[in-house]
Amino acid sequence: MGKIRIIGGQWRSRLLQFSDDKLLRPTPDRVRETLFNWLGQDLTGKTCLDLFAGSGVLGFEAASRGAKQVTMIEQNVKTVRNLRDVIEELAASQVKLEHTDARTFLKSSSERYDIIFVDPPYQSGLLTEVLPLLFARLGENGVVYAENSDKLLPDNTWTICKQGRASYVYYYLLTLNLNG
Repeated sequence: MGKIRIIGGQWRSRLLQFSDDKLLRPTPDRVRETLFNWLGQDLTGKTCLDLFAGSGVLGFEAASRGAKQVTMIEQNVKTVRNLRDVIEELAASQVKLEHTDARTFLKSSSERYDIIFVDPPYQSGLLTEVLPLLFARLGENGVVYAENSDKLLPDNTWTICKQGRASYVYYYLLTLNLNG
């Protein structure tokens, strides 16, 4: 089992265990710190979608910082079991876990979110596949956090508001391009 630390909010400094899986690479502390500086430290009242939950660290970090609801989507059975254990351990009633494929969820859901975290396995090509599906799930003034091993060149649907790079990780805060 791997471990990752929550860096802010009510669960600050809590260590969470996550499944040993070579495809799981939790977002590093430094990147999460930057992300939550961009989003604002307090997410009270926000609804979040953690589309490729994996370790769950982005969703748990959002819940720790006051998000009203966090929906985690994860396809891997072992990872889902681990996420359920962490939800129970934290008594995180605001976290809802869906065991399904991200694309299936996006096509079948009608919910809209303030913040959508998109951090799929890097070599899967899923980031560019799901980006076009997100505009229908994004609430008014909503943002998308995207992480990838390659530079992102979004189509004219998206505007890159903020971006960073840490080692081999490129990360972005995207909004809908209202002029596109």
